[in-house]
Amino acid sequence: MTTVPKLAHDFAELAASLHDQPTIEHTIEKVLSFALNATSADHAGVILVHGSETIETAAATDPLVAELDKIEMELGEGPDLTVLSDQPVVLVNDTHTEQRWPAWAAMVAQAGVRSLVGVRLHTPGTTVGTMNLYANGPDTFDADDIAVAQILARHAAVALASALNAKNLWQAVDARKRIGQAQGILMERFDLNDSQAFAVLLRYSQDNNIKLRVVAETLIETRELPD
Repeated sequence: MTTVPKLAHDFAELAASLHDQPTIEHTIEKVLSFALNATSADHAGVILVHGSETIETAAATDPLVAELDKIEMELGEGPDLTVLSDQPVVLVNDTHTEQRWPAWAAMVAQAGVRSLVGVRLHTPGTTVGTMNLYANGPDTFDADDIAVAQILARHAAVALASALNAKNLWQAVDARKRIGQAQGILMERFDLNDSQAFAVLLRYSQDNNIKLRVVAETLIETRELPD
């Protein structure tokens, strides 16, 4: 473990730097790097929630982590699902003796991981995902590790929530821009007004069950509407 004064300083530096990262991916990588340095973890990973049901491995310090996440998703049981739905923090001392999720524990133990700390990444308004710290040995994580993980999760959740909101905002802005460009093409080609051009795009979207943004992008790129 890092000493307390050094850890406090590093947390302050991390909190400031997380908001300056250029992408969500850089933000997560910064979090995981700090987690490995500040705790007893051998591996770490972040799972992000999309909508209300879809979750995915956003980043990991080792390919093994993605495999562990896959095990949990396929089995439909494990600490991540519990962290997301029930408990904000979960500690697994030893996968050889873990009884809450026996199928998950057996497969994770077989993969060589014995200990885990899972922490919810959330803000007052939303759950972003989870951060997981893994250790190859049993009984690895102590109270200090859990406290560090919780503090780190708070900083990370705020930064990730902001980054995800910004990404969604720019995606929405870009979609509106693309739809506007497609409307312009239709207005020029068929002598339509703005509302008529939008109605054409909307009709093609509904008739073909294709997102409006995709219809617009197809028209811009091919100069043709979808069949």
